[in-house]
Amino acid sequence: MQNEQNRLALISIIVEDLAAAEKINNLLSACGQYIVGRMGIPYHSKNVSVMSVVLDAPSEIINALTGKLGMLNGVSAKTLFSKI
Repeated sequence: MQNEQNRLALISIIVEDLAAAEKINNLLSACGQYIVGRMGIPYHSKNVSVMSVVLDAPSEIINALTGKLGMLNGVSAKTLFSKI
């Protein structure tokens, strides 16, 4: 859903508590219409997963998703916004 009010952003997520996976997937699914792509990398030796989610969405949606992800136990999330 591209429009002039949307922003391109990357949310980086580190999951230290793998029990949070279902909640993460539910949050991402709720924003599925804005997701351009996502990648998850399990890092077995550290018992964590690293995820990247690219969105094309209004800033409010991106910020709300990042906040909800970061509020989950064992989950860290940060967002990088494009200048375009």
